[in-house]
Amino acid sequence: MPSLVPSSLTNRLVAATVALVAVVTILVAVVAALVMRSYLTDRLDTQLEESMDRASRVVRLGPPDGFDGPVAGSDPCSVPPIGRGQAAGSLTATISDACGARGSQVTSSGDLRTLSTSALQELADVDTDRTARTISLPAVGTVRVAATTTDDGTVVVQGLPTDDVDDAIARFIWWEVLLGVTGAVAAAAAGSWIVRRQLRPLREVADTAHEVTLLPLESGEVGRTVRVPERLTDPATEVGQVGEALNQLLLHVEQALDARHASEQQVRQFLADASHELRTPLATIRGYAELGRRTGTDQTAKVESEAQRMSTLVDDMLLLARLDAGRPLEHEPVDLSMMLAEAVTDASVVTRDHEWRLDLPEEPVLVPGDQLRLHQAVTNLLRNAARHTPPGTTVTGRLRTEGGHAVLEVHDDGPGLDPGLVPVVFERFTRGESSRTRELGGAGLGTSLVRAIAEAHGGAATVSSTPGDTTFALTLPT
Repeated sequence: MPSLVPSSLTNRLVAATVALVAVVTILVAVVAALVMRSYLTDRLDTQLEESMDRASRVVRLGPPDGFDGPVAGSDPCSVPPIGRGQAAGSLTATISDACGARGSQVTSSGDLRTLSTSALQELADVDTDRTARTISLPAVGTVRVAATTTDDGTVVVQGLPTDDVDDAIARFIWWEVLLGVTGAVAAAAAGSWIVRRQLRPLREVADTAHEVTLLPLESGEVGRTVRVPERLTDPATEVGQVGEALNQLLLHVEQALDARHASEQQVRQFLADASHELRTPLATIRGYAELGRRTGTDQTAKVESEAQRMSTLVDDMLLLARLDAGRPLEHEPVDLSMMLAEAVTDASVVTRDHEWRLDLPEEPVLVPGDQLRLHQAVTNLLRNAARHTPPGTTVTGRLRTEGGHAVLEVHDDGPGLDPGLVPVVFERFTRGESSRTRELGGAGLGTSLVRAIAEAHGGAATVSSTPGDTTFALTLPT
C-alpha cells in the first residue's frame, strides 16, 4: 500500500505549508461564521424585542385606528392578533383564558395568515421570560421567538423568521470556502516555489556528493577531490553546516586514502628492497659454495660471514616490523649517561682512526625505556658516523636535558650528508653511496631503526648537516 506521506522533502514541506494554511483558514472561517451568526442573531433579537413591544401594545390597547377587521363591539375573540406595523414574516400569538390560543403571521404581501393549531401548540410552550430562542414551526419554518405576559394575564408570543440570517451565513460560508480553496492553491504554488528556491543549495551539496561517488577511489592515491563551494559552507545556516561537514568528510577520506596508498607503496618498496638485499648475500653464499665445490677449497668462513650479514638484515627487518605493529617495549629506568659513555668507548676500540669525545652533564640522565633498544639506537648512530666519515674525523657523543626531555646527540666534523639525502635519511634502505655502503656492510636500515626506536619511546630522531657539522639527535621524554 503506497504511503500517503510524500517521499520528497520538497513535497513534504509544501504539503505541510498547505495543511497549515488550510487549518488556519478553517479555524478563522469557523470563528468568523460563529461571530457573524452571533451578531446577526443579536440584531434579530433586538428587532424581536421591538416587535414584541408593538404586539403587546396592540393586545393591551386594542386595534389601531383604521383597522379593517371585524367592527368594534363584536366578539373580541374573533379579532385576530393585529400584525399591522410588523415586518413581513413576523408572527404574533396570544394565549388567554377568554379566547384561548390564536395567532397570525404577516405575509410578504402584507396580509395576515392564521397560524395552524400545531404551530400554536408549539408557541404556547414558550416561556414568558422575554428571552429569545429559536424553534421550528410547522408550515412556517425556523423562527426566533420570545413571550411575555400582559397585565390582564394574556400571554403574547412574538416571532421573526431566521431566513435572512440563515441566508447571510450560508453566503458568508460559501465565500469563505471559495477564498480558502483559492488561498490553499496559492499557498501550494508559492510554497513550492519558495521551498524549491531555498532547497537549491542542498541539491548542490547533493550533486557534490554524487560527483564524489564517480571518482576512482579504489585506485589508491586520489589527491584532492571535489569540494562543496565555500558559499554553501556557512555554519550559520543548516545547509552550510551540511556542506562544511561534507567537506570535512571528504578531507578525511582523502587523507585516509593517501595514507593507505603511501603505506601500500612503502610495503611494496620495503619488500622490493628486502628482496634485493637478501638476494645479494644469498647469491654470495651460493657463489662461495660453488667455488668450494669446484676447487675443493674451504669457503666456510666467507659463507658464514655472508650468512651473518643476512641474519643481521633479517633481524633488523623483524625489529622494524615489530615496532611498526606497536608492540610494547620495556619501560625501566635507563641511565643514558652510562649508556653513551660505554657506547663511545666501544666505538673508539673498534674504530681507532677516528677521534672520539664525550660531553656529559654532571648528573646522570635517566629515561624510562627499553635499554637494549636504546643501546642499539645509540650504537647505530656511532657506527654510521664512523662508517661514513674519513679517518681523523672527530666524533662527539653529547647528552643534555631540555624542557623535560633528554637530548642525545652524535656530532661529527666530517664532510656531511648530501643535501638530497637529509630529508630521507631516516627512510628504510636509504644509502648515500650504494656501492661503498654495501661494501662496508650497511643495508640502509640503521637510521630507520633509530627513528623507529625513538618514536616507540614517545620521542623523535632528527638530523642537521652541513659540511664540517653533522648532528644526529635523539629526543626522549624523561
